[in-house]
Amino acid sequence: MTTTSRPRFSVRAGLMAAPDHDGPFDGVPEHLQQPLQEWVEYALDAEGLVDHADEDGVERTVCLRLRIATIDDPNRGGSKYHRALCGAVGPQLLDVVDAVLAYKAERGVCDEADIRLLTDILDAAGSAYRVAEAWDGLEERVTLAVRDAVRQAIAEAAAAPAAGSAADHLASAWQAAYGRSPDPVRAYSESIKAAEAAAHAVIQPNNAKATLGTMLGEIRNARHKFTTALCTPAGGDPIAPAEAMMRALWDGQTSRHGAQSPTVPETLEAARAGVHLAAALVQWFVSAAVVRNP
Repeated sequence: MTTTSRPRFSVRAGLMAAPDHDGPFDGVPEHLQQPLQEWVEYALDAEGLVDHADEDGVERTVCLRLRIATIDDPNRGGSKYHRALCGAVGPQLLDVVDAVLAYKAERGVCDEADIRLLTDILDAAGSAYRVAEAWDGLEERVTLAVRDAVRQAIAEAAAAPAAGSAADHLASAWQAAYGRSPDPVRAYSESIKAAEAAAHAVIQPNNAKATLGTMLGEIRNARHKFTTALCTPAGGDPIAPAEAMMRALWDGQTSRHGAQSPTVPETLEAARAGVHLAAALVQWFVSAAVVRNP
């Protein structure tokens, strides 16, 4: 949850009107800035992260990765790198938090108390961001039920050998769509790969170069070979629902090919829609909701 359902006392007492907007907050609102700065300072002092032979190593690396200039001010405590990171504000402060999480994950420094503190800060402040499941960065929040549905699809695909690399592609698509630095083009491309990997064994098992496009051609030319678990009215087309989802995902990719006209990259909104559409397709195929008729 990013906001509390309990109204403020001043609102309950009729002293003030309820605020028009109380979260989730994009960026770093004023009430979140100092708690995040304090978390950065706390996280950088974590046991196992500091190399006493090179005390500036961690902070120097993060500054260099983020292209953050150091602060030379002998009147302020800490090293010039420490001052730069702990003094970051606005979007740069989110970059610092994200980079510190990534650095700690790279080094295998998994401090549950550290993550719990950051999670509590972001939750209580109504932030639009949360700690990623792997504790290796920030990602945008989505409805818990939606996030769990995608996570379940990834888990089911990982447990199904016939789904190939669907789980890896879907996980990559999720991160590219909801991570701290979204990449819509990659998110959409990975979504298509996830659907292709999950559907391959059912739709075109003998075509090593199958794509979502060739699979759609297979369905078009041999509809009688496939069915879905959905109840189909007499005279209906059992494979039509799955075909429609596959078609929407395939046709929605605007950056697949170059041409004389400018290539149009997918928007973030389209990429996120593609991720959730792919998650549904992956779940359908790995759960045998779509099957090839005997």
